Amino acid sequence: MTEPKPLRADARRNRERVLSAAAEVFSEHGTGASTEQVAKAAGVGVGTVFRHFPTKEALLESVLRQLVREFADEAASLADAENPGAAFYELLRRWITMAAKKNAYSDALAAAGAPAPRPELKTGLGVRGGLRTLLERAQSAGAVRADIGLGELLPVIVGASRAVDQVPEGALRERVVEVLLDGLRPGRRAPEGAPAASA
Repeated sequence: MTEPKPLRADARRNRERVLSAAAEVFSEHGTGASTEQVAKAAGVGVGTVFRHFPTKEALLESVLRQLVREFADEAASLADAENPGAAFYELLRRWITMAAKKNAYSDALAAAGAPAPRPELKTGLGVRGGLRTLLERAQSAGAVRADIGLGELLPVIVGASRAVDQVPEGALRERVVEVLLDGLRPGRRAPEGAPAASA
């Protein structure tokens, strides 16, 4: 199987412009926004959009992958933060926000009969590795309860992202996130008979 030819510089710029515009349009108007809206925001013809993304589902998938890659970069950048506790909670706030957006893309793809893409292996490992490092550093600093491992933390984040889907953006959503994160702070006791933290 032959490798796809690399895009010319102008074609690559157009693709990046479309992808960036799509992320903004879908964020502002929801995943139901049309490819025509994306083309207008990108300053290109709709034919250019379809040249790079043959279907709207392909565009949604590409925006979703880009969203996860950008978050992986954020996780890596915070892993060595000077204040690991503050960095840990900031990363979780960003993750919950990102995951809520990711849910919207995944739901739109599912409604169109297209499976949500699995994260690229390198990206997925990067996110988990960055989160594990930051969790352990935050626990060592006394900012996170010691009986939580990555095995418990990941489902908490997934559940939190679905919970904030039910709340409009604004002060109330921020309050809901803080309430959810409060359960990770020191002084919270695990239920009687709960298993030990898992990595």
